[in-house]
Amino acid sequence: MPLEIVQIPVLSDNYIYLLHDPAENRTAVVDPAVHEPVLAELQRRGWRLDHIFNTHHHPDHVGGNRALMDATSCDVIGPRNEAARIPGLRRAVGDGDSVALGGAVAQVFDVPGHTAGHIAYWFAQDAALFCGDTLFSLGCGRLFEGTAAQMWASLSKLAALPGETRIYCAHEYTESNARFALSLEPGNAALQQRWQDIQALRGAGKPTVPSRLDQERACNPFLRPMSAEIRASLSAAGIAAGADDTAVFAAARKAKDSFKG
Repeated sequence: MPLEIVQIPVLSDNYIYLLHDPAENRTAVVDPAVHEPVLAELQRRGWRLDHIFNTHHHPDHVGGNRALMDATSCDVIGPRNEAARIPGLRRAVGDGDSVALGGAVAQVFDVPGHTAGHIAYWFAQDAALFCGDTLFSLGCGRLFEGTAAQMWASLSKLAALPGETRIYCAHEYTESNARFALSLEPGNAALQQRWQDIQALRGAGKPTVPSRLDQERACNPFLRPMSAEIRASLSAAGIAAGADDTAVFAAARKAKDSFKG
């Protein structure tokens, strides 16, 4: 049976995800920024929380860990390379490890860049990727602890997954990301259509997340450093026609940091 995935909007733009295996009645929560909405949703559905899956150590991803552990006796699974920074961590995982939720199994990827030890969880059978702040809908995370080369390698790893993979990122940043993407690649017809779809969703009060990986490969500028139009748009930043993809990605990420659109 497929996983049930429940999206819980919290704070100003965060998403928390409840994952439930109905066959074995097992439940996990991904990146609980806060605990109260999680407990309320668990009670509403009659689910018991077994695991917390953390992607990285930032407070808006681990802030609910301790209270959820106290309320449910769940365990905490998180990144090995940030073990000392994950509240309540009981199992540290990294690249090549797997994590089970009942009968559903996630492959773990190391995806440093946003933070030094960031990880992602890929449930292949459910075509679901929980990638925290590494890959966003039409964007990627800021480089707080890692380098552009690390982030480009991490994004390339995720971009190689099947196109039908749904991207369950941790923030609703798509509108601002789309404006930046259009500033770099206004001639991208797929991106133009995506912008129309985003406006319709947000106008109706609906989330733009999850997106699909094939959409991201077609529209997300941080997965498209090979685009001639993006390279031309970044020429003022010193990007030459023969620049390598890492350099183009780095220039795009720097441009996004100061984008005011």
